[in-house]
Amino acid sequence: MTTTETARRDHIDLFLDRLVDIPGLDPEVEGIVDRINSLRNKFRRALEETLGEHGLTWGEWKVLGSLILGEGECSSPGELSTELEVSSGAMTNRLDRLEQDGLIRRVRDPEDRRGVKIELTDAGRRAWTDSTSAQARKEALVAAALTKKEQGELNALLRKLMLAFETP
Repeated sequence: MTTTETARRDHIDLFLDRLVDIPGLDPEVEGIVDRINSLRNKFRRALEETLGEHGLTWGEWKVLGSLILGEGECSSPGELSTELEVSSGAMTNRLDRLEQDGLIRRVRDPEDRRGVKIELTDAGRRAWTDSTSAQARKEALVAAALTKKEQGELNALLRKLMLAFETP
């Protein structure tokens, strides 16, 4: 980091300055957690803005993504509900809207005449790809604040934190 960047302070620094005499609170740890949470919120707002520009909600985008990433497999509404951890009622609402917009279609399950499978349409594939691509461009602009080497270093450090949570 350059001297100018080191001297610059963000809103988390100002918050940490006010935290004094709290037993067990390490300002470095608090700074890490608060910055990660703040960045998550900012990235999520940017994603929701992008999705709105493409006529999608975050929940609908997740359904389309699940169908794309499971390409070749039609999912049932119940499977999608379980995978995305939403109620069957919420999933039905998402699927109704996506079907109305021509992004998915419901088809009979060939193995169970009473069942329904969800298929992605070409328009649904385009909607997910276009919105994801637009968001990736926004994220690249933010990440450009770091060199490629710094991006790799940050990914390695964040991976260590993720593994600390994932390791029993």
